[in-house]
Formats: sequence, structure tokens, C-alpha cells
Amino acid sequence: MQVLLVAVVVAGCAVFAYATARGQAEEAARRQAGAVALAVADSPSVREAVRAAARGSDPSVELQPYAERVRVDSGVNFVTIMSPEGRRWTHPDPRRIGEPFMGNTAPALRGETFSETYTGTLGPSIRVVTPLRDDGRIVGLVSAGITVRAISDRLATQLSALAWVAGGALALGGVGTYVVNARLRRHTHGMNAAELSRMYDYHQAALHGVREGLLMLDGQRRITLINDAGRELLALPGDVTGTGVADLGLPAPLTGALLADRPRVDEVHLTADRVLVVNSSPVAGGGRRGTVVTLRDHTELQALTGELDHERGFTQALRSQAHEAANRLHTVVSLIELGRADEAVDFATAELELAQALTDEVVTAVGEPVLVALLLGKAAQAHERGVELVVTADSRSLAEEGGLLPPARDLVTVLGNLIDNAVDALTAVPGARIAVTLRPEPQELLLRVADNGPGLPEGVDVFRRGWSGKGEGRGLGLALVRQVAERYGGTVVAAQGPGGGAEFTVRLPIAPAPGADPAEAADPADPAESAEAADPAGPADAAGSW
Repeated sequence: MQVLLVAVVVAGCAVFAYATARGQAEEAARRQAGAVALAVADSPSVREAVRAAARGSDPSVELQPYAERVRVDSGVNFVTIMSPEGRRWTHPDPRRIGEPFMGNTAPALRGETFSETYTGTLGPSIRVVTPLRDDGRIVGLVSAGITVRAISDRLATQLSALAWVAGGALALGGVGTYVVNARLRRHTHGMNAAELSRMYDYHQAALHGVREGLLMLDGQRRITLINDAGRELLALPGDVTGTGVADLGLPAPLTGALLADRPRVDEVHLTADRVLVVNSSPVAGGGRRGTVVTLRDHTELQALTGELDHERGFTQALRSQAHEAANRLHTVVSLIELGRADEAVDFATAELELAQALTDEVVTAVGEPVLVALLLGKAAQAHERGVELVVTADSRSLAEEGGLLPPARDLVTVLGNLIDNAVDALTAVPGARIAVTLRPEPQELLLRVADNGPGLPEGVDVFRRGWSGKGEGRGLGLALVRQVAERYGGTVVAAQGPGGGAEFTVRLPIAPAPGADPAEAADPADPAESAEAADPAGPADAAGSW
């Protein structure tokens, strides 16, 4: 179809050029014949010969040679000089001299110069007839013309060149069409327009149907394509096509992963409120063609993994308690076998009262059942590793707070990760101790975890994803703590504790309960509570320890 189109265009141009050239050739012939006729009519020798004819001499003797020289020199086919009556004095064929002129002469006899196409003795010709004047009188007529055959011969020469040009244009167009078509098929992998259209439809359906985020970046790391899931996972507003990755306002580690040249496989990155698994792969084809990035939402899975870890901790704690209970039971049985029943009863009673008293103290200090279970489990784990975990005396029950606390799952994430990091830091530290403070304050919830370990390194962002006291590339817990705090508009601060060690303080806003008076929520009823809230450090005495 492309070659046919080129052929039609070239043929149309050739026909137009031929018609234009023929019209120009006929017009040029008229101008040439007219110039010759006017020049002969204005020649003094011609007028002198006509005067001699009036005196009885034969004008053909002088005019015939002159007319032939002019005809040959000017390139016309005939120059005929005749009397006013139309009798020829000159003619290319001497035998035709004296015969009447074949053609119209009436306009010339009226003093006009005119042109016409007429079939005479030489065949069809374009001729110009002009009057020959002497002292204002018309004493003869001059006609010069070019045959149509001569014009056709000239046009045939031009048409031959035109045919070569048209053939060259057709060949060039065919070769260009082949080259363009081959290049197009190479770029489209041999698919035609219908296949490309069908692939585009499938591409759009797959792009918006998959739940994973998909980004396509060009060589300058600008977004060329992003699906709905990718826009949602990165919290990008509106159309960001053409925007550079560095201008999206994403966290620095995630931006670095998207800008990297090397492939990324299952890297975990944090945004303001999500945990994302990032995979990237460069586009094949040589050069920096671009990158394809996939994003998976790992937030829920990470939360479930954290809960599973806590459940495993609880299981281990229960196993440890069962082991200790078995030891105590063996002790009681041995005392009974030794006949010391009273001592066995006293020993068992003391153990039960201690366990119940500690549980009651934690329940009273914390109030939130999920956090109570978390602290009891973490306390048992810490005890196994030689670490004492206490709830400080300035803690207050969360059940007393009338506002809306953050979800228990997020509180478990914050408190569980902080305690786990503290336990890891205190391993093999003599007299290891962790103090946990939970206290609702005006419009915010305070959570503090302090230890007496080696403390924090200076000049290091401990909340950066990938940092860990056990080495680079392992830390995620503290990054999740900061993510939860920022998600609710709170703050998290890491500092050196007053007695050494590390101290992490998290403050989370408390939303007013539905129908509560904000002014009343801002002013605590108990002045003692206000004074206690003003001292975030709180007393160091423990309400309970294990």
C-alpha cells in the first residue's frame, strides 16, 4: 500500500508536470513566433522589397532568402511574408510561393497582431500574424509559426527527463518505504497495527488490573507510566507522568532505590504509612533505556509478622514458665516426700501470691489488655536472658483515658520493637534493667523505654531503615516505630538516659472522644496529675518487675 501510494503520488506529479510543461511550451512557441513576426515586419529591407514590388519587381527574389535565414536562425518552422490579399512572397517550400496563405488574416488587416493554431501546408502549427506597415499603410502581412510536431518533439525531450526523475522518485520512495517499514517492524518486533492495538488494550487492562504497583522510568529517571496501585502505594497526587523520581518527595532510601542502575530484589522500604517491597530491573536493549519497578504492599504482612513474633515470644515465655512451674512442683513434691508438708504449702502459696501480685500490678498500671499481655510476655523473655523489665511507678492505666487511643496493633509495634531492641542491647550486661513508662497526658500518650546499657552511637540516625546495632542492613524495628509515630502526627526521640544507656520517648496524639469538650480534655482534673505530666522523666521506682 505504501509503494502504491508513492506510485500514485509520483504519477500524479508527472501528469501535472507534463500538462504544465505542454502549456508552457505552447506559450513559449507563441512568444517566439510573435517576436520573429514583429522583427521581420519592422525590418527596413522588408519594407524596401515591398516598395519594389509596387514598382513591378518580384519581391520574392529578396524576401525568400531573407525569410529563410531568419527561419533558420530563430528556430521557427516557417516565416511567410505575403501581400495584403494573402498571396505568399516567401515559404519554406519554394513551390508554395505565389499560392494563397492558408489561415486567417482578417485581424491583421485591421492592424492587429494575433495568434492561432491552424493546420496549413506544414500541418498543425501555432502561428502569429502581424501587419507590415509602410508610412502607416498596411502593405503586407508577416506570419511566423512553429508546428505542433516541433513543440511535441521539444516536449518529448523534456518528458524523457521527467520520466527519469519520476522513475528515480518512485525508486527512492520504494526504497525509503522499505527501509522505514523494516525499521518500524524491528522496533515493533514484527507486529502490525492491529496487533499493536490489541496489545495496547491488553496492556491497559493488565496495568490497571494488577494489585502490585508498577512504574516505568525512562533513561532520565522520569516516570513514563504508573498504574493505579503504584500511585496509591506511593501516595502520589494526580498525574505524575513526566515527573522525575527525585521530585516526588519520597523518602531518601526509596528514592535512591528507584534511581539506582543495578537491579533491586525484594528490598524493604518505608514510606510515611506503608512498608513496601521494591523490585527493579533495567530495560534490556543497550544503553540507559530505563527501568521497570514493581512495588508490593508489605504493611499488613509486616504487622502480622510482628504479631507472630510476639506470639512466638509468648509461647516461649509460657514454655519457660511451664519449665519453672515444673521445677517448683518438683520442689513441692520433694518437700512432701520428706515429710515437710507445712513448708511445701508455704512455698507454693508464696509463689502463687507473687505471680498474682505481679500480674495485678501490671494490669493496674497499664490497663490495656493487649499491652498487658505484651509486657508479661516480654518480661518473661527478658528474665530468661538475665534482664529485669519494670513498669515505672509514674505509669497510669490507659483505661482511664477518655479519648481515642491509637489502635492496639500500632502500640504493640512501637512498644514491642523498643523492648526487643533494649533486650538485645542489654545481653551480657550485669544488672541489666529496662524501665517502661506508659502514661496518658493532656491530648497525647507517652511511651518511654529506657535501659542501662551501652547507649546509642553518636552521629547516627538510629531510625534509618537498615541500621542495626548488630550491623548494617538488618534494622527495621526502629524505622517502623518512627513510621507509626509520623503516621499519627506524633514524635519519637532517641537520647542518652539520665543514668546512662538509651532512652526512647514516643508521643502519640490522643483524639477527643465523640461528644467530649476539647477545653475539658486539655485541662486535667487532678493538679497532681498536671504536675506529674510536667515531669516526663518520672520517678525511677518500679510498680512491678519480674
